[in-house]
Amino acid sequence: MKRKDLILTAVLLLMIGITAGTLIALYTINEELAPLAEVRTTEITRSEEPYLSDEQLEGADARFLFKKVAEEVTPTVVYIEAIVPIEGSMPNDELHEFDEEDESIWDQLIPRRARTVGSGVLITKDGYILTNNHVIEEAVDQGLRVVLSDKREYQAKVVGFDSSTDLAVIKINGTDLPHATIGNSENLDVGEWVLAIGNPFRLRSTVTAGIVSALSRDVQIIDDQMRIESFIQTDAAINKGNSGGALVNTSGQLIGINTAIASQSGTYQGYGFAVPSNLAIKVARDLIEFGEVRRALLGVSIAGVDYERALEKGMETVRGVEIMSVSPDGAANEAGVEPGDVVLQVNGVNVNEANELQQQVAVLNPGEVVELTILRNGDELQKNVVLKLLEPREIPEVAANEESFEMEEIPEEKEGVMYSEFDLGFRVVAIAKPEDHEKFDIYVDRVYKYTEAWNRGLREDQQIVKIGEEKVEDLTTLEELMRRNLNDDGSVIIEIRNSDDIKGFIELKRN
Repeated sequence: MKRKDLILTAVLLLMIGITAGTLIALYTINEELAPLAEVRTTEITRSEEPYLSDEQLEGADARFLFKKVAEEVTPTVVYIEAIVPIEGSMPNDELHEFDEEDESIWDQLIPRRARTVGSGVLITKDGYILTNNHVIEEAVDQGLRVVLSDKREYQAKVVGFDSSTDLAVIKINGTDLPHATIGNSENLDVGEWVLAIGNPFRLRSTVTAGIVSALSRDVQIIDDQMRIESFIQTDAAINKGNSGGALVNTSGQLIGINTAIASQSGTYQGYGFAVPSNLAIKVARDLIEFGEVRRALLGVSIAGVDYERALEKGMETVRGVEIMSVSPDGAANEAGVEPGDVVLQVNGVNVNEANELQQQVAVLNPGEVVELTILRNGDELQKNVVLKLLEPREIPEVAANEESFEMEEIPEEKEGVMYSEFDLGFRVVAIAKPEDHEKFDIYVDRVYKYTEAWNRGLREDQQIVKIGEEKVEDLTTLEELMRRNLNDDGSVIIEIRNSDDIKGFIELKRN
């Protein structure tokens, strides 16, 4: 081979080697091209110790305090952009943008897509991000982009989500990332200063300040039959795009995940709502470890005690949550909890609304022992309940104006036997009393799974004795009382008696 050919061959091989090496280097450096790293261990930082004591805070200048907190926390809050398919109407709770050009042949062949935006909070240094489920819901494959406050960009993958709390966890491939310190939301008080940090209207790393306006709010915004709502309410400005962002206290600790706003216009009008950090971190841990939430189950249906009910039970103050019914094979029943008991405390924490009790149980794990302080016949008792696991089940997706169950054909009526269906998910049978054919014993004949009646604990063969305080001895009275209570109050309390002659109460609410 000639010298010239040897030189050309050597140059060619050198160029091929350089090119291959460059491509390998780019692939391993570029976060968008490289696959997500397998994470073997992860750690969430928690703290209940404030940076400053209450006495120090009282003498501090709020301007410098907020500045310090903003500097510490803003790097832990990320901007999330999700690409979602356009099917019918666009989601109206978060900002979105899409191609507005005239539809072409390509639009007919390739589904149109939109970008929705929101916020998230880094909770570990290796890239786990806590956000709202509705921020990343329906994102297409490889359609999640995360931007840090220092403008670094990452592709993200979904770790898991929980529709009952509207929370989700996503993961980016990183190390030594800034991450939030998790506070104890049980220590939060009404009137405390808080900061909301997120990306409203695509305005990156926005900080607003306000106070905690209320705790344990149930505003019925989560569209899930098993929803848990016990929100922190704040007047810190929260707008579209803030969803999934951080609500922090004056020690810079994460005490909530911003989730919703109270508004008729879709923008800030005074109040926003955040999922408490204790519940959010419990959900996040389960999603990271198991890929799903392992929910503890007490096995009861409950209702808050109002003034009239407190008078009926001879209570000196209006407090607690009443046990309306107890599941026969549930944890509460095994521990000796009975219908009519009023739960005053859960593990030493006062509960005065049904959603407060739900939250206290939801932050615990199946198998843990929960101590209930209950009021029974004027005496306070302690009951230790070993929580069970809520078995996962599929709840059918239902259109807005459709029933959540298919009614079966009503059996043919016979002499002295009549049937009636109720759209809360159950059917009753009325059987004439032998001594007086004008009066009837009314029993639950059919309960449709995963409806309001089913979820509240109504079961077949239970006898319906009263609606509120009024006895029911015929179908006409039952139907009229059900209609009146639901129209006037939005709910109805049914007194039932089971085959063992044990009395209970079940509250059904109109959706």
